[in-house]
Amino acid sequence: MTRIIAQAQKELTQTLRDPLTVALALLLPLILLVLYGKAISFSVTRVPIVIQDFDQTPRSRQYIETILASTTYRLVELPPNTKPEAALLKETARTIVIIPGNFQENLASGQKVEVQWLIDAADANTANILRGNANSLTQAFINQNGLNAKAFTSRVKAETRLWFNPGRENDKYIGPGVIAVVLALFPPLLAALAMSRETEQKTILQVYVSSISAQEYILGKTLAFFTIALAEWVLVVTFGMAFFGLSFVGDPTPFLVGTVIYLFCNVAFGVMTGTAIRDQATTIQAVATVCFLLSFLLSGFIFPLSNIPSSIRWVAYVVPARYFIEITRDAFVRGGGWIAVWPAHIALLILGTIFLFVAWQKMKRMQLDQ
Repeated sequence: MTRIIAQAQKELTQTLRDPLTVALALLLPLILLVLYGKAISFSVTRVPIVIQDFDQTPRSRQYIETILASTTYRLVELPPNTKPEAALLKETARTIVIIPGNFQENLASGQKVEVQWLIDAADANTANILRGNANSLTQAFINQNGLNAKAFTSRVKAETRLWFNPGRENDKYIGPGVIAVVLALFPPLLAALAMSRETEQKTILQVYVSSISAQEYILGKTLAFFTIALAEWVLVVTFGMAFFGLSFVGDPTPFLVGTVIYLFCNVAFGVMTGTAIRDQATTIQAVATVCFLLSFLLSGFIFPLSNIPSSIRWVAYVVPARYFIEITRDAFVRGGGWIAVWPAHIALLILGTIFLFVAWQKMKRMQLDQ
């Protein structure tokens, strides 16, 4: 144990002497947290819309006011002698609303009225949101003007209640995921660079001729960068909770225990990668691809895992961020506690143990080869 602690102290001393490494460890995670928080949004707001009103009556103006009362749209003028389709083609508008003549008259007489919505569907996801928004605004107009009885005769009425996040705040969904993804990149990157630097600069030879075993060497490295990862976690979580307006909604114990296991898992992956790859440039590429790209795309951070094709969905089972995102979203949004997230803790512990075992096996063979 003494040798493990000595190895960890030596690694921490070397790391703290390098200002660039300290900046990479403590400053860049916060910058990335802010960038993700500002750049990623699932809200569709201020979409340019052109409205053609061929009725010009109080009812048609009420319909227009209902549309513009939503933060989803901002009105843009259609130039004279310009067809609506041209505005979509030039991207000066994303949505066109055409109100037919006799709009008010047909509503008053109970006849069917068709308002045409032309939506730019180049972005399919945004188009689906805008289509749903068009239906919601039209229904709101009908209800506000006492037209619901004429429009619907069904006796069944659905009442919807939003659970866990009734305000539909994007930050409560994005924030926990950002914390997990940021912590998936920097702890393993620092550990991997330190390991590969030893081989690239030939200082690993001092380890081979020393009396320290491969197990002690690996554990010492892991302990050092786990300590750095804890410091990163304190900064990221403290700043992230303030930045995204997060707070614990249940028992924080699963989150705290999950954090320890998750950081261990990421550091173990970095140690394994740095042991297997002997130059720093390739190490950076490997960590960026696995820890960043896979954590971003195959963890449920942006896209639900159920939306990912089954042919590649299986990769998500070996992405640690996938499990920690479940833990963070439960801690800050759902509040299910241990009964909801304990399988994620087990999965992270298994992955971390495998990563550390592979690193130990690789290091042991290298020492024997020498």
